[in-house]
Amino acid sequence: MSDTIFTKIIAGEIPCHRVYEDELVLAFLDIGPLATGHTLVIPKEAAKTLDELSGESAAAIGRVLPGISRAVMHATGASSYNILQNNGADAHQEVMHVHFHVIPRFKDKQAGAGLGIIWKTQEINHDDASELAKKIRDQLS
Repeated sequence: MSDTIFTKIIAGEIPCHRVYEDELVLAFLDIGPLATGHTLVIPKEAAKTLDELSGESAAAIGRVLPGISRAVMHATGASSYNILQNNGADAHQEVMHVHFHVIPRFKDKQAGAGLGIIWKTQEINHDDASELAKKIRDQLS
């Protein structure tokens, strides 16, 4: 995997506002926040997408993400938060290193805060869905 801004941050080549660090995970404030307290949680392992990440690093992120979310909520006074994680350019991933966004949300819709979400659902075809669910289960076996 090529160097990214995140591998440079992990290496200490680029400064950041660290909020948490252990041997497998680093969390820091986003330099272009969508809201006050917008925090990035990244594995130190260099993997482009979540499916490429080792189980050990994925478990480490899963272990710390709830506590970081609680800390961000308490520190900012946010009423809610989003966890956002994109995989691949077609899914709007810009830095090709796994990362989770913890984005605080505020009752007053904090002036200038971003992240508008449009959730356009589709009708499910139950026959196709049954076949697809089986294919996914088979891949997990």
